[in-house]
Amino acid sequence: MATKRKIEVFSAGCPACQETIDLVNQVACPSCEVSVLDMQDASVASRARALGVRSVPAVVIDGKLADCCAGRGPAEATLRAAGLGQA
Repeated sequence: MATKRKIEVFSAGCPACQETIDLVNQVACPSCEVSVLDMQDASVASRARALGVRSVPAVVIDGKLADCCAGRGPAEATLRAAGLGQA
């Protein structure tokens, strides 16, 4: 039997998160073990930060943040450039 692939979906329970959960479940193979993790749980949020999750939904496959989910989220420089913090 093939080795199980661990898939973690970090979710905030929003409609966009549900779309991602549905997609992952549709694409997952029989050797994929899919877990949906609630970002409202402090331990889940801590694990997400350690994995580099900056926004949700996010998918982690075998302990690595999927490329599609990396590098997103607000950045201070971008927000300031857009006018945040300016009178």
